[in-house]
Amino acid sequence: MFSLTGKVGLVTGAGRGIGRALALALGRAGASVVLLGRESASLQAAEAELAGENCEVMHVLADVRDPVAIDAAFATARQWHGRLDVLINNAGIEEPCASLAVTATLWDRIIDTNLKGAFFCAQAAARTMSCGGSIVNVCSLTSAVGVPGAAPYGASKSGLAGLTRALAAEWASTGIRVNGIGPGYFRTALTESFYRDEDWQRTMLGKIPLGRFGRLEDLGGAVVFLCSDASAYITGQILYVDGGYLASI
Repeated sequence: MFSLTGKVGLVTGAGRGIGRALALALGRAGASVVLLGRESASLQAAEAELAGENCEVMHVLADVRDPVAIDAAFATARQWHGRLDVLINNAGIEEPCASLAVTATLWDRIIDTNLKGAFFCAQAAARTMSCGGSIVNVCSLTSAVGVPGAAPYGASKSGLAGLTRALAAEWASTGIRVNGIGPGYFRTALTESFYRDEDWQRTMLGKIPLGRFGRLEDLGGAVVFLCSDASAYITGQILYVDGGYLASI
């Protein structure tokens, strides 16, 4: 039920961090994996890692903020095996900023990457998934709670949760399931600045019932589950992988 053998999956923002870990999880579950991102060097490194695990893998360059580039990338992905079964909408950015200092440029950069990009990738995937499929949007704790200094990011991720539900309802009749995961506190390049503050680490650990920060491998099982037949009757849901954080606040 949890096997992805014979399926083709595409992961955005796959060059590093959570995207790279999720791509590896798909490959280990048997999927052929397309890595999508903006930086050739990081994609090539991720491709080499997956190939080293005997995963079938390729990469395509595209900026998710550009719908034309998205369409071209998905066309290339479809040509590889003639199908696409899984999309992981992971590409995202965060730039902490006090709300009174947020500029239109910063707002657009975050919203266009995290929300607009996810929508047009989902649209391109849905046009490609002729026999149904699974889309997983990488949401956030800020999809459910407010975080000071993260208004544009929180708006984008709250919007992504709403988008997940809307697309799940609209596309269910086509056999496409749309769900999300909400990672808790995971140490990545995107969040590294927080982890340099030992006081912040102590405070946050005190709020996580399981008593530790997430490891990237903690996300793989959740995503493989949502992409596999084991979750065939699940759509429109956000699965928070947060060590119990939201359950205890």
